[in-house]
Amino acid sequence: METMAEEMTVTMMENELEEFITYLKEVKKTSHNTELSYKRDIAKLEKFLQMQGITDISKMTVTTLQSYVLYMEKGGAAAATVSRNIASIKAFFHFLFRKGYVKEDISEDLKAPKIEKKMPEILTTDEVNRLLDQPKGNTPKDIRDRAMLELLYATGIRVSELIGLKVADVNLQIGYIICRDARKERVVPFGAPAKRALSEYIRSARDLMLADQTSEVLFTNCSGQPMSRQGFWKLVKYYARKAGITADITPHTLRHSFAAHLVENGADLRSVQEMLGHSDISTTQIYANMSQNKLREVYAKNFPRG
Repeated sequence: METMAEEMTVTMMENELEEFITYLKEVKKTSHNTELSYKRDIAKLEKFLQMQGITDISKMTVTTLQSYVLYMEKGGAAAATVSRNIASIKAFFHFLFRKGYVKEDISEDLKAPKIEKKMPEILTTDEVNRLLDQPKGNTPKDIRDRAMLELLYATGIRVSELIGLKVADVNLQIGYIICRDARKERVVPFGAPAKRALSEYIRSARDLMLADQTSEVLFTNCSGQPMSRQGFWKLVKYYARKAGITADITPHTLRHSFAAHLVENGADLRSVQEMLGHSDISTTQIYANMSQNKLREVYAKNFPRG
């Protein structure tokens, strides 16, 4: 394919970016959120290039990209943000090179900053119990909230997966849900408390909350529309305050707590990895590290010759 690098200008990057996003969606089967993230990151790079007076992408060099990384770091961007932007740039330039839009992939030598992995915030089992006990009433909203919290902790699924569930994704008889994304699906089991809460919600509350009785969505907001991430985030914050939990928790805290409590009680990492939907077990390893740290603390505190 004849290269188009000489003709392509920064103002023309929008067309190539749209083609790149289409490629991610149709070939790589990425999620919508991932596509939005790539788009934002490349748009910020384009803005930087315009500030530098660079209007011809063929004039860009490794130094140009390194200057952009330095610009982000001096602007106070976190290491994780810089690292994500570099990943986006690399993916985009690799695509441009493969398509013949640039003569070489100048992003190859970009190095992501070292990210210090922080231990995730987790709740104690007592805090989890207090949180799950908060929706005490018998209104449709209380019943829904109880079911959502119980299911989230029982499965460790992502909040996007929770609010995206359909009724057909739930098997109450055996006790599992099916989580789907663009690339794969996985089966995640849940126990008796979540089963009771879900059964009650489906039996006595869901139909009362639905605005459209033909809807397949499992959980709705109080207007009968599908629950949003922001809506559920506020719900978790509300019940955390009622439970007297001082930590600044999010729905993801329950996912972390689910995994940490499983590992702490002897679950093998491969099983936890499968339930969480992690593509790489190294991501799941952090929960084993947390468990080991706790064991060391208990040993140091209680062993007489520690």
